[in-house]
Amino acid sequence: MPKTRVNCPNCRQPIVVEVEQLFDVASDPSAKQKLLSGAVNVIACQYCGYQGSLATPIVYHDPDKELLLSYMPPEMGLPRNEQERILGGLINQVINRLPQEKRKGYLLRPQSTLTMQGLVERVLEGEGITREMIQAQQQKMNLLQRLISAAPDVRQTIAQQEDQLIDAEFFSLISRLAEASLAAGDQRSARALAELQRSLLPITTFGKELQAQSQEYEAAINSLRELGDQLTREDLLDVVVAAPNDTRLQALVRLTRPAMDYEFFQMLSQRIERARSDGRARLIEIREKLLELTREIDGMIEERRKAIRGVIEKMLQAPDTSKAMAENLDLVDEMFLGELDALLAEARKQGNLERSAKIQQLLAVIQEASAPPPEVKLIETMLEAEDDASRQALIEQNAAQITPEFISALTNVMTQLQSTGDEELIKRIQAVHRQVLRFSMKANLGK
Repeated sequence: MPKTRVNCPNCRQPIVVEVEQLFDVASDPSAKQKLLSGAVNVIACQYCGYQGSLATPIVYHDPDKELLLSYMPPEMGLPRNEQERILGGLINQVINRLPQEKRKGYLLRPQSTLTMQGLVERVLEGEGITREMIQAQQQKMNLLQRLISAAPDVRQTIAQQEDQLIDAEFFSLISRLAEASLAAGDQRSARALAELQRSLLPITTFGKELQAQSQEYEAAINSLRELGDQLTREDLLDVVVAAPNDTRLQALVRLTRPAMDYEFFQMLSQRIERARSDGRARLIEIREKLLELTREIDGMIEERRKAIRGVIEKMLQAPDTSKAMAENLDLVDEMFLGELDALLAEARKQGNLERSAKIQQLLAVIQEASAPPPEVKLIETMLEAEDDASRQALIEQNAAQITPEFISALTNVMTQLQSTGDEELIKRIQAVHRQVLRFSMKANLGK
């Protein structure tokens, strides 16, 4: 991003700020996420600590939605001809980047927005997110802030009064914020959010449903575990038929969907044919429910596969494939990797060397990002040491790496492992921590 020098609005000291004025999804698949994140065009003054948004002209373009938006901050006080010159230059960049066949009429009719919030809402509307949905999300955020700052007795009263707002989306919001807090190293906020979620489970309607579902899933897991490693389709059929309710049945389908294949349903049909008239109706009902549940899961998987392939295709068409992947690493999971492998196999089968190379670039970025940092590798090696003497030898061999940053990383790992309840592992990390601190203190005293 280009940089510019501005005066801090608070202390008036000159500071350098990274500025991004053009968000073009056609050339940068991550442009939409950048804009919506609110993490761009931010002033962070190193002199007084002020943080805020930088007022700057913005143009947003999404060719798939035929959306071209512009925003000119009124506080800049620019005359009309200067506004048109700046926005016109950004729009010309959009048009010049597009092939001739993709230049359509909407490019001649850019939509201007009066506020930055209006621009963001217009982008979200293009994604099917209405203003009412945005307001509902803000309402949930306000409720979350009230709950997390309230005393336990007051919290219960608020939760009961706002029971309708505390739904699946609300619990998902708590989980996402807790994950973000952990990623940022904010253990205190993560613990507070986790405690809030636990406290809401027994006192809200949806929380009670979640608890019931969780208990049924645990019971389903235990029933499968009792059968051991050599689970057969016949065993699975017995467990399914014995399921006491639809929630348990749903849990079993989600846990064992690959095993519920043609042969499994054939066995169920044979059991229906052999059943007495009084039990046959129940088995037929179970079969219908299983068919419905498996179709639902298969549909969800297929939709997700299509969405993942769409994202991958956009990355492959981006000017910088590796950069596009690096900016979307949060999308990577087992299914994403499976689709990448499948696309690579297809490209190789077709002899498309250029496409194969680009897919391999994506995989290389993922592999590099998933590799643990050097300090984590060293911590893992120390944990595997047989005794104190072996650990001490490792510490001395890697003395140059025993820095304050390494000790901070070690402390974070120890904090995370202490929540696992694995006593043996906790003892090991505590021993490593003690020896590293002792070595560091001796080294500092010897200087």
